[in-house]
Amino acid sequence: MPLDIVTIPCLHDNYAFLARDPGTGKTALIDIPEAAPILAALAERDWTLDEIWITHHHWDHVGGLEEIRRAHPAPVTGAAADRGRLPPLDRAVADGDRFALGETEIAIWDVSGHTVGHIAYLGGGAAFTADSLMALGCGRVFEGTKEQMFHSMEKFKALPAGTVICSGHEYTAANGAFAITVDPDNPALQRRIADVEAARTSGIATVPSTLEIELATNPYLRADDPQIAAHLGLGGAAPVDVFVEIRSRKDAF
Repeated sequence: MPLDIVTIPCLHDNYAFLARDPGTGKTALIDIPEAAPILAALAERDWTLDEIWITHHHWDHVGGLEEIRRAHPAPVTGAAADRGRLPPLDRAVADGDRFALGETEIAIWDVSGHTVGHIAYLGGGAAFTADSLMALGCGRVFEGTKEQMFHSMEKFKALPAGTVICSGHEYTAANGAFAITVDPDNPALQRRIADVEAARTSGIATVPSTLEIELATNPYLRADDPQIAAHLGLGGAAPVDVFVEIRSRKDAF
């Protein structure tokens, strides 16, 4: 059964997520940008927090942890490879590890690039990707290499098209403004940009998305598209080289 997911706006443009196993009611929090909106979401639903999962060490994904744990002293999961920069972990995980949230199996993927040691949590029809795969984009490469980020993005392409992509920021409009410069003749992208503009005008979040729409519109998943390569003057180039060019252009956009 799919996880029940609650998207919680935090800070200026961050998102945290609650993921609830429908069979048991076991509930996990994914990332903790700040405590107050998360505590309010739990109280509104009268939910108990059973687990806390961290995707990476950046302050805007862990900053509310201490306050959350005072109210909900749940065990914390994070990447073993990055435990020196994370808050103290109760469960340290690595690529390929699995555990259960109630009756839902959760898999761990290393998706380094934005940071080294960034992980994604997958299960129950969802992927909690934070600042790796994002709505219409991918995270800026701060610590890894662009080639490393390319390989992280390629992993996501193998998931079922209906997978719900729960990413960490409301960057979709800005990502769309860039995406159309490298993929200008994509009608699906043109429609999505219009839909995103309408949603944001109405104050509606554009996260989560689905892998299906990301595959159709997200240039970082489309580096193997000959039209994009040709538009960039890279006809016949390897997809990894096209990806590096796309990410480099976004850095300067």
